[in-house]
Amino acid sequence: MNFTIEVPGEANPLSIQTLYHTLTAASSTDPQQIKSATQQLQNWEKQAGYYSSLQTIFVDTSLPVEVRYLCIIQLKNGIDRYWRKTAPNAIKKDEKNQIRARSIESGTKEPDARLALQNALMIAKIIRHEYPLDWPEAVSTIVSNLRSASQPTRNTMELARALLILLEAIKELSTARIQRTRASLQAAAVEVLQVLGKIYVDKVQTWTNFFRHRGDDEGGAIDSIEQSLVALRVLRRLLVAGWDFPNRSPEVEHVWMLLINHFHEMLSLAADGSSSLHESVRLLVEKHLRQIAKLHQNLAKTHPAGFALLPGSTQLVSAYWSLIARLGESFGSHTLMDFSGQNGMDRDADDANVPIMEYLSLKGLLLLRECVKMVFNPAQTFKYQQAHDKEEKTRSRELIKGDLLTEDFAQTTMQTLVTRYFVFRPRDLREWEEQPEEWERREEGEDDIWEFSIRSCAEKLFLELMLNYKAQLVPTLLSVFGKVAYKATQNNNIFLKESVYGAIGLGAAVLEDEIDFNSFLNETLAREVQVSQSGYNILRRRIAIVLGKWLPVKDGLNRPLVYQIFQHLLDRQDPLNDLVVRITAGRQLKNIISPFEFTFEGFRPYCATVLGHLMALIEEVELSETKLALLNTLSTLVQSVEDGIVPFADHIISLLPPLWEQAGAEFLMKQAILGILSSLMSSMKANSQKYHSLIIPLVDSSVDISSETRIYLLDDAMDLWATVLRQTPPAGITDVVPLVPHLFPMLEVGSDTLRRALEITEIYVYLAPSQVLASFDVFLPPFVGLLEHAKREATGLVLAIVDKAIQSALMLGGKDALTTLTSQLLQFNLLQTIVAGLRGAHQAHQSSGPNRSKTWLDVLVETDYLSILSRLTVTSPDLFLEALKAAAPNEELNVTTKWLLSEWFGHLDNISHPEKKKLSCLALTALLQTGQPWIMVHLQELMAIWTETVLDLYDEPDSKETDCLVYKDPRSLEAEEETAEKEGQRKLLLIDPVHQLDLRGVIREHLECSISASGGSEAFQTEWVVNVDGDVLQEFGKLGIF
Repeated sequence: MNFTIEVPGEANPLSIQTLYHTLTAASSTDPQQIKSATQQLQNWEKQAGYYSSLQTIFVDTSLPVEVRYLCIIQLKNGIDRYWRKTAPNAIKKDEKNQIRARSIESGTKEPDARLALQNALMIAKIIRHEYPLDWPEAVSTIVSNLRSASQPTRNTMELARALLILLEAIKELSTARIQRTRASLQAAAVEVLQVLGKIYVDKVQTWTNFFRHRGDDEGGAIDSIEQSLVALRVLRRLLVAGWDFPNRSPEVEHVWMLLINHFHEMLSLAADGSSSLHESVRLLVEKHLRQIAKLHQNLAKTHPAGFALLPGSTQLVSAYWSLIARLGESFGSHTLMDFSGQNGMDRDADDANVPIMEYLSLKGLLLLRECVKMVFNPAQTFKYQQAHDKEEKTRSRELIKGDLLTEDFAQTTMQTLVTRYFVFRPRDLREWEEQPEEWERREEGEDDIWEFSIRSCAEKLFLELMLNYKAQLVPTLLSVFGKVAYKATQNNNIFLKESVYGAIGLGAAVLEDEIDFNSFLNETLAREVQVSQSGYNILRRRIAIVLGKWLPVKDGLNRPLVYQIFQHLLDRQDPLNDLVVRITAGRQLKNIISPFEFTFEGFRPYCATVLGHLMALIEEVELSETKLALLNTLSTLVQSVEDGIVPFADHIISLLPPLWEQAGAEFLMKQAILGILSSLMSSMKANSQKYHSLIIPLVDSSVDISSETRIYLLDDAMDLWATVLRQTPPAGITDVVPLVPHLFPMLEVGSDTLRRALEITEIYVYLAPSQVLASFDVFLPPFVGLLEHAKREATGLVLAIVDKAIQSALMLGGKDALTTLTSQLLQFNLLQTIVAGLRGAHQAHQSSGPNRSKTWLDVLVETDYLSILSRLTVTSPDLFLEALKAAAPNEELNVTTKWLLSEWFGHLDNISHPEKKKLSCLALTALLQTGQPWIMVHLQELMAIWTETVLDLYDEPDSKETDCLVYKDPRSLEAEEETAEKEGQRKLLLIDPVHQLDLRGVIREHLECSISASGGSEAFQTEWVVNVDGDVLQEFGKLGIF
């Protein structure tokens, strides 16, 4: 029995011996020992000396490999967490020095390849943190170690390990974005290149001589070829990252010419079918070629001018083109036998040399594309604009265009691409048949996947040439197109047609004015899409793509015919409409129905059939990416046909729940489903209520703060939530109220969903005002926090909600309900925040000079603050004054009103919104009924604002009509499609004083009350009007109010 007692980690002291035993336990197969040892190692991580002790065990090659491997992994991971000086429990400087001092030498002598790699990665991580400031000699130490390891007397393994360390270090430094690090690498680049270049040349000479002359030291040759490959991997990165202008360095120029020669020699060696090279050696030679090809492409992409001005560059690109042309002769399929796979060939037996030749041809196409960009898009390519750099830029463009990208070369390239590389390979056709979904997804080639497909890359290069050599290439392409397109019945070369049609589709933007596409559509495509001969599914797929390219760019096409074609291509009953054809048609349908010219009326006869086929296809496919693409098409269809989708809504809805379940953790698909539901609810309007039982639980689970899916689905779920609310009829309010509590966690400063949450809250105020007011005390604390810290947009939304809440309270319960709400606004300091903000603005406006007070209130926020006060004042000046006194308890009311009215009148000229300006005018006028001196002394300002506002709101100042903001006919507010939100908005507008009270009537009424309270007209004149400026009084008198 095992009576082992587990001691807490802190009680177990750290020593080499205990660490070794713990590592041994951690590398055992006993789960209990592994668990205990792992916990102990975690406890030691923060102790001084732990990582240097790990290295001490690691460098002892007599210990078991499993224990040493665990040591180096722990050490490497610890560097990520604790090496940085600012990290908690960071490794001390002395311990860092000890680890650095032993890392390079121990890595050079490490016999196990796996451990050597991990040690090299560890050194690279240290260099990332410490070079050049804390470890300035890092690169020179590694180079010195490499130079020593390359001596003939040293073990060849040590050279391999030294090269590996250099490789990982250069990898790390070449990706650094800090300019200081890059500059330090460039300063050391020449030294590295000299040592590394010599090793590379010596090793290449060794293994090439052996294989040419059949030497005796086979083991030495294999070691040499492996070492030269590692050296080449370092050179590739060094030449790109080590110089900003590689063409100006004689060292780079020398290595560049050497690598070009090696490229040709190795290519000859790898492509020699009669060579007796062992397969493993051939693969190593091919790896050399791949590295050199990567160098060519990377250098052209990173240093375009430098690439062009290096010697032999244009000849190099021409050599690549020769490879491309040679491969093109055998690239595509030539018979339909390739499709059926019945030609007796083994599926992996086609052209044994194609993989490396195809790779080099792909790199050649990418290189050509970089050259085209270099000449025709220099602003996006060239970084430096000093005088010498501009001169080099000009020379490089002239060189590439004059020596390489001639018009004849462009013609030849275009013809080769279209007739050779646009054609499917036998492998493509077999994969079409055996793995249709996977093949179609790969052919779609989204993002940068085209860089790994030779045909997709050829398409990109073709389009670049068409855009930049339009005058030269269009006539040639049209000539070929005419022979193929308008003699379709006489030409049965499906592969040629497919490739030419592909070129026409790709060049749609260039050819839109050159081709009578309507005739081509009516006379050729419409016929060919109906041909039932074997192999015509290839053309059907291409026709769907061509139409998807042309319809968005060409006006006046026969759209009904296009709809018929897609209806036909999506029909599963036609044997030639295999899965690839139907998926392609489903993808391209999105481009057919999304252009601005699309109308549902033209699509109506085909909608039911197309929609049925599309939804059946979504159920049929299995790949998540394919389902997602088709769901995006469905979403576009729902949006485009708008309310025309209503008859098909039940069918669409029935499809979505199973897809939701199938999606599992595929959140992109769930996002698409939520998007479709949102579009569908928008189209369904009030009829959407019948789907609440399905949709509300989806929204609930997606926005719940405890849900694991919330992080992925929240944005789309909130869009759906808002859409459902906007379309909810009055009878469906109770369905959506239970979602309200989910809003509270979102109303926090800094929340990513804050804006959306506030917009939804505002909808709820219209939709269910009584329910919102009942829980308004839960909304107020985050609202106050937002007023104090949020940006203008969020503040505006908060105050709009409070404004609507005040109106709703008045509508539902009159003054008593408003009094209750006002108490809540005071209880949670919202009114205090408003008053404090206005006081700060007043103080700032009363000060000047360099030490003037500053206010965080901008003009718009201050307008919104005053609007809240205006709402209370218009309803009940007494309630407003009580609230004002409670909000500023430390000063007398007459003091508060004095500075507040001063700020209020001073701000009126900054209110540009007519409704808010009238509201403030009504509020200030309502204060006259208090009869208090603090408002009567502002009679001049009142008359000025009355005059200005009346002139703004009336066509004629003396007109008998009401002001333009008053609704003359309430029926004009009724919506065709009544929703609860629109009904709530209408109810508030119908009780809003801004839209119900005529401003002149209000002014006249309050003036008359003030005159009466003052003891008559003469007393009013003597006490207050006498203080009004004559011009102001005269302008006010013209209004005919007083």
